[in-house]
Amino acid sequence: MSASVRTGLTEFAAPFAEDQLLDTLDTAVRSDAADEFEIAVLARAGEYTRFAGEVIHQPQDITEVQYLVRAVVDGHAARTATTIAGRLPDIVRLAADAARERARGAAAPGNTELGGTDQPDCTVPRELLWYDDTAAFDVSARVQAARSAMQLAQSFGDSAAGMFGRAVTQQAVATSRGLRRATAATEASGSLTASAADGTSHWTDLARSADRLRLAESVHQTVTQAVAGRNRQVLPPGTYPVVLGGEAVGDLLQFLPELGFAGDLAAAGIGIVATRAGEPLVAEIVDVADDATVDLGLPIGFDIEGTAKLRVPFFAGGRVGEPFTDLAVAGAMGRRSTGHAHIAREEVPAPSAANIVMTPGAFTEAELIASVERGVYIQRFWYTRLVDRTAGTITGVTRDACFVIENGRLTTPLQGMRFTQSVLACLAGVEAIGCEVRSQPVMNVWNGATSAPPVRAAAFRFGAAPLDDDAPKIGGDR
Repeated sequence: MSASVRTGLTEFAAPFAEDQLLDTLDTAVRSDAADEFEIAVLARAGEYTRFAGEVIHQPQDITEVQYLVRAVVDGHAARTATTIAGRLPDIVRLAADAARERARGAAAPGNTELGGTDQPDCTVPRELLWYDDTAAFDVSARVQAARSAMQLAQSFGDSAAGMFGRAVTQQAVATSRGLRRATAATEASGSLTASAADGTSHWTDLARSADRLRLAESVHQTVTQAVAGRNRQVLPPGTYPVVLGGEAVGDLLQFLPELGFAGDLAAAGIGIVATRAGEPLVAEIVDVADDATVDLGLPIGFDIEGTAKLRVPFFAGGRVGEPFTDLAVAGAMGRRSTGHAHIAREEVPAPSAANIVMTPGAFTEAELIASVERGVYIQRFWYTRLVDRTAGTITGVTRDACFVIENGRLTTPLQGMRFTQSVLACLAGVEAIGCEVRSQPVMNVWNGATSAPPVRAAAFRFGAAPLDDDAPKIGGDR
């Protein structure tokens, strides 16, 4: 295994040589401008092939780098950041000046903690991070995949647009307490939207391994579902049994941090972890965790504070689990950090779930559909928003390949529908879980992913149906 592979005319490699990067950080954190320093580097070198209709367009090679500096004076911290390597000494001084100013104006010493050499080892084996099949997913392979997708769509009188890409993600942390960590990981991703008249279908997936995308199979299913989705009909408002595709389930899971699994909420006594820890709340077959040790999504071994990521159960056997934390939140709660420190653009630092995974089951999606006499299949959601944190209620609309299920078969294609539904109630009604996991990125979270299988659930509320509405008949009597 290697962190650098030559493919064709280009080298697929991390943006920095690891030893050189750690040496640079080691020099910077030894500055005497402040009592202590922590510096994290987040970098990605990506290659993306975009296509639409009959044309491959806008090929992009993108390298992005962030240097995140935290200086501590008398226990008080200040942060700075830059994307320019040459400015690292400058922002080290700026962070030190800001921390000194905070300490000067404080009534008492602060309590900022940085990671040191007493931190446990990272928990992600390197063989889960680097895949040679992703290195082989070079521009020629991506162009051929895009051409095949467009040709298949045209053969059905369809059109296809999307993106196939590969990247190397690199992360490094050094502190003045002697902590040094660095890693690099491959990333393969793809997305496709197929259109046939008013019928559309969507696919997205990402993984460390390009083979996990099952590209040919995924493209074929997306194109054929778009064709089957022509002549959409309106679904009457009501509560229906559903089969939710993996992307739809993943969208629901992305709300779990806001429902109380985020450590800052739990520390404030807000949400289900603070009020219902250990209680059965969803179906017993539902297991969800933020897990950097599993070969799904985008696992990586440590956070921007250099803390090893722990597996944090959200639901285990249907029971409410634990919160995820960073050093500050864990200290306030009297706990050990779970390794989820994060800084999102234009947001204050806060712990963030980066690799949410729902444990898959034993059924294919086709088998889940075949087990429903009358219900609705939902491929994915769109514009979802939190409505009620206490009840776990969200609102949004369905999108793309959605169908009536009749006698175990997808029949009438459906127009997009507004819904208002409790995530917790939906998970409480899960009756069976699929085996085919799909992963999708988490917006504004570095290296963030949510991975979920399809599920069959007893009830999902569409439109303006009353909360106690009995499930109406679908498609009339047949």
